[in-house]
Amino acid sequence: MNTFPPCPKCGSEYTYEDNALYICPECAHEWAKDMPVENAEPQRIVHDAHGNVLNDGDTVTVIKDLKVKGSSSVVKVGTKVKNIRLVDGDHDIDCKIDGIGAMQLKSGFVKKA
Repeated sequence: MNTFPPCPKCGSEYTYEDNALYICPECAHEWAKDMPVENAEPQRIVHDAHGNVLNDGDTVTVIKDLKVKGSSSVVKVGTKVKNIRLVDGDHDIDCKIDGIGAMQLKSGFVKKA
C-alpha cells in the first residue's frame, strides 16, 4: 500500500495523488509532489497594534472604542478578548466577546495581553 504525506493545510491523512500533484479530499488543497511539506504554505504573520505577533488562542485587549455595525452597542477600551482565531481577510481576528457575541476585529485595534 502506498503512503502519501498528510495535507500540509489541514493535516488530513486521506491525501491522494493525481499526476504531479497531491490532493486533499477534505479541504481541496493541492500541492506538488516535489514540494517539501514543511514549506508547502507560507505562514501568515499577524501583528497587534504594538507589533507583537499574534497566534490562535491568544488573549488580546481592545485599545479603542469600537462601534458594532448594525447595533447601538460599543466594544469599550480595555475589553479583554480570550481565545482569538486568526483568519484571512480584511478583519484578521474571529472571536466572541461577552455580552456582544461573535465578532471580527482588525489586529490594529488590539494589543496582546
